Amino acid sequence: MSQVSCFILIFFCLFSFIIYSHAINNGFSIELIHRDSYKSPLYNPTQSKFQRIINDARRSINRSNYIHREFFISKNKLGSSLIYEGGGYLMSYYIGTPPFKVYGFLDSGSNLIWLQCKPCNVCFNQTSPIFNPSKSSSYQNIPCSSSRCKSTEAETSCSNDRDACEYTLGYGLTQKTQGDLILETIAFESTSGSMVSFPKIVIGCGHNNTFYSGKSSGVIGFGTGPLSLIKQLGSFTDERFSYCLVDDRNINLPSKINFGDAAKVSGNNVVSTPMVKLVGNHQEEYYYLNLKAVSVGSKRIKYSGFKNKGVNASTHNILIDSGSTLTFVPRRFYHKFESAVKKVVKLERFHDDSGEFNLCYNTTFKNTTSKQPNFPVITAHFSGADVKLDSMGSFISLSKGIECLAIFPHRKHNFGIFGNKLQVNYLVGYDLKKNIVSFKPTDCSKY
Repeated sequence: MSQVSCFILIFFCLFSFIIYSHAINNGFSIELIHRDSYKSPLYNPTQSKFQRIINDARRSINRSNYIHREFFISKNKLGSSLIYEGGGYLMSYYIGTPPFKVYGFLDSGSNLIWLQCKPCNVCFNQTSPIFNPSKSSSYQNIPCSSSRCKSTEAETSCSNDRDACEYTLGYGLTQKTQGDLILETIAFESTSGSMVSFPKIVIGCGHNNTFYSGKSSGVIGFGTGPLSLIKQLGSFTDERFSYCLVDDRNINLPSKINFGDAAKVSGNNVVSTPMVKLVGNHQEEYYYLNLKAVSVGSKRIKYSGFKNKGVNASTHNILIDSGSTLTFVPRRFYHKFESAVKKVVKLERFHDDSGEFNLCYNTTFKNTTSKQPNFPVITAHFSGADVKLDSMGSFISLSKGIECLAIFPHRKHNFGIFGNKLQVNYLVGYDLKKNIVSFKPTDCSKY
């Protein structure tokens, strides 16, 4: 190689490193894809808006029941009828060298990053090609003796014929992913157009996968465990991320998720509430908040959520979840809340024949002489943070002129989940070092 060529190569590598370091140090943002967006591998063009909303509601109910069983019943006793739902949003990312594009469900209620890999012994239907680790020069097996082999929520074992760490992660009795725990390079295409790459990330390379929410490549765990994406990127992102979710009326517009410095939530109207850490029975995977009350207009309703053995229920009573569209509250609280909404809203009631939604209104026949808005201001009073909910988040547009309450009573327990629908048009930031969640009102369609 000539001196000139060598100089050019060194300059190119140095320049690339400077750009890469600048991108990491200043944070980065990537698109979140709604599962029903035309950009999603799960997009179904034959599905009507009504069908999409009803299916979304049923997925949320399934997910809430699944999470509830994880809380209160041993994981190995999960009922076979319970289905894990992957979530409402996907992220695209690249794995391996050369980079190979895949899609994963963002799941704030699990820790492991995993995807389907060749050879695929048992696999669910995936619309995009399946990753082949034998074609990646950055692929590495994790030895059985490695500490990484033991720092996962999955069960691990050692292969009989090779020194490779194998994992099994169950989602109920009928769903699981099984394969090798590996080290790989993953990369993201930022909204600025640059690629941001991270080497030696621990990933589950699944060769046997029975998973209900197929067509994506797998799951991206965003929980609080050591192998979640946000924890593994911790040294680069300072364990901070935020997202801004567009409401379902603009489903094809991209939402955003931010990391590092780009994840800062600052300026006017920012409120913050502490996260509560719990331990035991897989509870450490989730993000918990303390919700004190909810106001409907001027009517304040005290909130008390689930009780848990050995833990003071007053310090934690709801979990914030990116994977559930709907919000679930204890049945007793819901009845008081619904009654307060009915007293304030003066619109014609609408009966949902599907039976999924409890409270719906027809906004077509609004009294034109009334200067009052269709729906009251609903405020969630967290510890240290009053969050005024966007009406496009607290109500779902079932069809033109039909709006249904996006808050449900939990059918089996005094259980609370603050779903992603109530988070629309907020920049929601998580700082795992400071242990806080922050909210800032934001038009996410313009963010």
